[in-house]
Parts: sequence; structure tokens; C-alpha cells
Amino acid sequence: MDAVHRGRVKVFHVEEGWGVITSTTVPGDVWVHYSQIEGTGYKALHEGDLVEFRYEPAKQDSWRYRAMWVRRIEP
Repeated sequence: MDAVHRGRVKVFHVEEGWGVITSTTVPGDVWVHYSQIEGTGYKALHEGDLVEFRYEPAKQDSWRYRAMWVRRIEP
């Protein structure tokens, strides 16, 4: 799970600071929290953004994976 994966933001709740990333290389949706987005200042993602990320098994019961080190890829 140390590999860097690419995916698209499926949904991101800006006001709540969390969302979901989908990727063809990860078996299931990946939960993402704003604290894992690279950068400074207010950090948020938007539906359809292309991102790179790493992931690990999630501790939350409803999610299988949690994103880490998330960064938006500029088009």
C-alpha cells in the first residue's frame, strides 16, 4: 500500500471536510479527510478532481480504506 495511486474525487463535503475517492487500482472507494490533503491554508477537493494518494486500511467500520498523502494533479 506504499505505492502511489491515482483516482478521481467522487464526492467531497467541503463544509464537513471529508469525501470519497474512486480508483481502478484500489478495490473499493477510499475515504479522504481534509487533513490528508497536501498544501497549506484551507484544503478541499472537488468532484471530478484527479488526485494521487496512498492508502491504508480504515479503522472506521463503514470504510475499507483511508487515503493518506493526497495531492491534486493539475490538468
